[in-house]
Amino acid sequence: MSEKLYTVLVLCTGNSCRSQMAEVLLNHDLSGQVRALSAGTRPQPKVAEGAIEALKLAGLPTDGLHPKDIDAVMNDDIDLVVTVCDNAKEACPIFPKPIPAIHLPFHDPHGEPIESFVAVRDDIRKRLVDAVREKLGLQVAA
Repeated sequence: MSEKLYTVLVLCTGNSCRSQMAEVLLNHDLSGQVRALSAGTRPQPKVAEGAIEALKLAGLPTDGLHPKDIDAVMNDDIDLVVTVCDNAKEACPIFPKPIPAIHLPFHDPHGEPIESFVAVRDDIRKRLVDAVREKLGLQVAA
């Protein structure tokens, strides 16, 4: 019997940095267990260069990353919502059915040097991946 693939939505305001990095990290670190999506309550025109650079420095894929509006994923079968900024938590939309949610805010590195993006990337990897794994009751891969 195959394991259930959980869909996790990472929500932020602009969907241009923290939520994008979280989407890539979750899809990579919890591959086969989680399908991560990200969206924004007020999406920016493009993903922050620093976020893309920080992901590339970790050897992670960045192809096809683009900010998405929350409406684009509203009808997906979502198992968990994660808000990564306080604004998104306040503006978190009402989904068609109740969905478990966790709020885990991260520093916004916009306009800061690449080191800030890398630090936020590593913080997301450390705290968010574990929080999602714990909330969904996932096994740690051997």
